[in-house]
Amino acid sequence: MSSPDPQVRAPRNPSTHPSPGRNPSTTALRAGESTASRGPVVAVTGAASGVGALLTERLAASDEIKQVVAIDERRGECAAAQWHILDVRDPAIAERLRGADVVVHLAVDLDLGTDPAARTAYNVRGAQTVLTAAAAAGVHRVVLCTSAMVYGALPDNELPLSEDSELRATAEGTGVGDLLEIERLARRAPRAHPGLNVTVVRPAVLVGGTDTALTRYFESPRLLVVAGSHPAWQFCHVEDLCSALEYAVLEKVDGELAVGCDGWLEQEEVEELSGTRRMELPSAVALGAAARLHRIGLTPSPAGDLAYTMYPWVVSVSRLHDAGWRPQWTNEEVLAELLGEVAGRHTVAGRRLGRKDATAAGAAGATVALLGAAAVVRRARKARRRG
Repeated sequence: MSSPDPQVRAPRNPSTHPSPGRNPSTTALRAGESTASRGPVVAVTGAASGVGALLTERLAASDEIKQVVAIDERRGECAAAQWHILDVRDPAIAERLRGADVVVHLAVDLDLGTDPAARTAYNVRGAQTVLTAAAAAGVHRVVLCTSAMVYGALPDNELPLSEDSELRATAEGTGVGDLLEIERLARRAPRAHPGLNVTVVRPAVLVGGTDTALTRYFESPRLLVVAGSHPAWQFCHVEDLCSALEYAVLEKVDGELAVGCDGWLEQEEVEELSGTRRMELPSAVALGAAARLHRIGLTPSPAGDLAYTMYPWVVSVSRLHDAGWRPQWTNEEVLAELLGEVAGRHTVAGRRLGRKDATAAGAAGATVALLGAAAVVRRARKARRRG
């Protein structure tokens, strides 16, 4: 059901006094009619919250955008957008997209608390429906947002990875399998729907009102470091993501794009900047404990999430750079923002603790290590006895 009171932004500088002998419409364009009157109509899914809400406000305030159509299951706060209230999996979305030039699909659920099966059903079906509906409605461009996590975190990754690098992630991390499937749909869509352009934007570790396994890493009393690993940290502030998405909307850049701060931080730099000491564990202990704790439901993050804190997955942002885009935030600044956001929160192994448990956070971390170490010792003893 669409919003009962949609509001459409009018041109900011309409011409009211055309010169004699000139076509009024031509005069309007030449005598100062706003760029927005000739810009694209942009539909944003997931527009009521998070990145979707920020992008909707940004586009609605832009002189280069004619109109913003906001789609979500509830109405958001942007009064300048035309709102439609519906689930993105509803085929009726095709009618709501009619007349749009570009669709930015941000209705993706990566919440740590969501049931994994329900999350996958929503994310994959939603992306599939939006792509099909956009093609049916005559939309010429769809912008999808996934994550640089799709490249995978591997010890042999180049620093930085080029945007054309193979997607080597597995489906073991939170939501990564969903993002890989969305990427597959993005590659297929132009073949299935000739004339439909699909742009994919892949942000690094996203910061700015976000709650992910990677942001929770910085809520721990000790930063877990797996022995022998060499992590590299690259962040992306939500404001920079929104400006990159706007570049894609305005067709200043297309294809597969990575977005994030320039460069990266080594683990030692992160520890120095954060003032948080490390807790170093053998790989078998860390991965084994993480897998067991997730299996029995004590932590929301599967063991696969640990890879993104072990190995580099830093990306080049060369395509956006070539188009003239530059991040407004540095890695150091985003890390400081993140530390400010998580101050007062206490997380161990991805599980957020209440105040009563917070004082035991250090002990809990040690317990995780001891449980894993004990399991390794037991297996070693059994192997020796069998030998």
